Amino acid sequence: MTVVLDTNVLVSGLITADHPPGRIVDLIRAGVVRLAADDRILAEYEEVLGRLFFRRYFTVEEKDRVMAFIRTDSLRCVCVKRFSGLPDPSDSPFAETALAAGVPLVTGNLKHFPRQACGGIQALTPAQFLEGFHRGSA
Repeated sequence: MTVVLDTNVLVSGLITADHPPGRIVDLIRAGVVRLAADDRILAEYEEVLGRLFFRRYFTVEEKDRVMAFIRTDSLRCVCVKRFSGLPDPSDSPFAETALAAGVPLVTGNLKHFPRQACGGIQALTPAQFLEGFHRGSA
């Protein structure tokens, strides 16, 4: 199973292990779920995880290990279709990568990915993803 993980889910999963985002990060670490990403997503992960604010949760070395794992293990995508009309244009790489890879997008902000603007991608909350995963339909 492969997914695109919105940055908010990745960060939440690294900080809070006992909630749905944390369980998804555990599945990724275990190799059961794989991330799909493009260079823009990887750059955003790197920038956000490197913020001084997050040093209270993980060290620079821990962030570097997480990023090395993601860079090595993720399905790298090249996106040819571009989305416009999203409420936050900076979210476009996530929708575009989900479309290019043909996989769901897991996000804590469904309202940022309205169905009519996202070309039919499947956007799920972390809880929805886990429910489908455990049913075998995610």
